[in-house]
Amino acid sequence: MSEGVLTMRMRTAIAVLLLLGCAAPAVFAAEPIKIGAFFALSGPAANIGTPTKLVAEMVVDKINKAGGINGRPLELIIGDTESDPAKAAVIAKKFIFSDKVAAIVGPTSTGEGMSVKKIVEEAGVPIFMTVGGDPVIMGGNFGPYTYIFKSPQRSSTAVRKLYGYLKAKGLTKVALFTNSDSFGKDGLGWLEKLAPEFSLTLVAKESFGPSDTDMTAQLTKIRNAAPQAIVTWTIGPVGSIVAKNKAQLGITIPLFQCHGLPDPKYIELAGKASEGDRMPATKLMAVSALPDSDPQKKVINEFIHLYRDVYKYDKEFPINTHSGYAWDAITIVANAMKRAGTDPKALRAAIEQTKGYVGVSGIYNLSAEDHNGLDVDSMVMVQVKDGKFVPAE
Repeated sequence: MSEGVLTMRMRTAIAVLLLLGCAAPAVFAAEPIKIGAFFALSGPAANIGTPTKLVAEMVVDKINKAGGINGRPLELIIGDTESDPAKAAVIAKKFIFSDKVAAIVGPTSTGEGMSVKKIVEEAGVPIFMTVGGDPVIMGGNFGPYTYIFKSPQRSSTAVRKLYGYLKAKGLTKVALFTNSDSFGKDGLGWLEKLAPEFSLTLVAKESFGPSDTDMTAQLTKIRNAAPQAIVTWTIGPVGSIVAKNKAQLGITIPLFQCHGLPDPKYIELAGKASEGDRMPATKLMAVSALPDSDPQKKVINEFIHLYRDVYKYDKEFPINTHSGYAWDAITIVANAMKRAGTDPKALRAAIEQTKGYVGVSGIYNLSAEDHNGLDVDSMVMVQVKDGKFVPAE
């Protein structure tokens, strides 16, 4: 075949791509940079872990299409924790010692995060967790967190957002209803510790198990304590059971959930019982109400466009407050790799020096003392109204 014919065919192919609106994918000659990504793809937390994994793949695809990390593509090594802390520990060791990953993202639950904390610290591999609880980056009795970061707001930050709202509304007598798992215990600790700061009185404290299906006994005790507000701290379907049991008992005391439950699934499972429930959330859940001057609005709208219109994940997994966590974690890690490479110590230091990163879940300013970098102003209060989440009144 003549050189002229080959050139003509190449031009034709390029013209076809342009007509179809397609961009040629980036071609990489260098070895990929491996990132371990483990989430609860099965088990009780799969409704959170599975879409988080999809978002991780989405953002890596975006980064690679833009040229990767200094000419090297990112490659995700996926693991399923099965919502089991022990399984998460096994996968973390595989990532580090077998797959030789440069960094890790995940897991899904606080219990899983705590199970891998010591492993990654001793190995010296940076991990950006997508868990809600604070202990993974608290230090002290919880162990060092030199190589550990997390993208969701701290439980303490969410408590402050919620308590500030209660105080502003004059709701000062509060009943606590918390899960007995790691996340619930973390929330309970902060709810108790911060109550005096907001001049709140805790008139009742009850708990439930992660797999409980009936909380009417505890809710009856709470009603008898005559609180002005009920604050529940849990994630997953069990939160919807609390709302339904409350409605079944005819309790009209307002119910407040934690920052882990702003999710259309909550409304689907609780039905009409969720109407009026309020909770702290990321700005992702109220983007239409943000002013154009908010620097997050553009970032959030880009994320929503990719998630809904391009990848069409929203059909099976509607956007919720968790949706942006993997996006922010991987982007911060990728940005640090562009600056510092993949040497573990240099990468860890570069992640810690992140300032002013405008993400889906907030504007991150990390430091040696704060491996989360988000404050109360990264959150909004939302409520369920007519079967949808809207800014809280």
